[in-house]
Amino acid sequence: MLMLRDYIIQNWALLLISLAFLISLRTTAFLDKNVSRRMTRLLAMILLLSVSVFIEFYPEEHGFVWKWRSVLTAIRYSATPFIDAQILYALMKKPKKAVFIPAVILTVLCIISIFTGIVVRFTEDGSLVRGPLGLLPYIVPGVYGSFLVYILYMRSNKQPIELLQVAYFALTLGSGVIFPFLFGHVYSHIFCVTIVIALFTYYLFSIHNLTTTDVLTELLNRQASYADLETDPEQITAIVSIDMNGLKHINDTRGHTAGDEALTTLSNCFMRAVKIRQTVYRIGGDEFLIICRKSTESDVLQLIDRIRKNISETEYSCSIGYSCKESRQKSVSEMLKESDEMMYAQKASYYQTAGIDRRSRHYTAE
Repeated sequence: MLMLRDYIIQNWALLLISLAFLISLRTTAFLDKNVSRRMTRLLAMILLLSVSVFIEFYPEEHGFVWKWRSVLTAIRYSATPFIDAQILYALMKKPKKAVFIPAVILTVLCIISIFTGIVVRFTEDGSLVRGPLGLLPYIVPGVYGSFLVYILYMRSNKQPIELLQVAYFALTLGSGVIFPFLFGHVYSHIFCVTIVIALFTYYLFSIHNLTTTDVLTELLNRQASYADLETDPEQITAIVSIDMNGLKHINDTRGHTAGDEALTTLSNCFMRAVKIRQTVYRIGGDEFLIICRKSTESDVLQLIDRIRKNISETEYSCSIGYSCKESRQKSVSEMLKESDEMMYAQKASYYQTAGIDRRSRHYTAE
């Protein structure tokens, strides 16, 4: 009972955060059930790891040496990369089980090390001595962590709030690699809670993406555009309105799957074209918006040129309008109205030139 009490006291913060995490997983209705189950399994693994870590260091803290401590050390060194690998596996668009290979290799080496000391060994007085592969338990999680941060960064829309979340995730993972060298075995007391905090940060990142990201195109959605238009509006110097031409015809003649493919292709064209402080949103079926902050009219015209160049490499076309406040001060609503008017005028011209009667499904040859 004394040992259980000491475990609860030492891991009270971990237990509270884990409970809050579990409640969040169970009460978030729009979270994918597979993601929820995966997170729950990871949480269970971390709690079991916390028990193993506690038992590993408990004898040393009470003045005696346990000769089988190397077994628990092997478990601790093996568990972290497996947890990282599972998060990475969940993030990959095309998951491959090969992502677990480094974690498996490290686990095998840690098991071998129990008998050979190639990773770590313990002296008679319980002191830890690193073997020739002693840095691998830090290198492998470091590599996994770097890939995790990279994928989260690439999947983000480069918004400040998202980049802050990615940076925080990198900090929590990075501390698990660096702190053991700075603080030694003292870090073991916060090792598991640090992992849970990193995992909880990833969960919050996922929830944020679910609420602000369009599922089909992975662009920011209309709700996100409303929020961003109201955030520091004085920094918004231009608005670009984009509408795809002929989506209804594609849906009617080739099916909605072809229409979805068209929207996804165009979204990629927009994302490749934008630069820093230029953010793309899907605000309707075939309607898109780009908010430009601290961009000159020249920047915007170059952006539109890049968009047109990217679209020219596809079979699709778009009507584009824009408005800047470089020449005179305009409100955000005025810029939205002007860019929409320019875009709709261009769209009308496109359909007139193509000989398409938008009131019917039929073309009139010209």
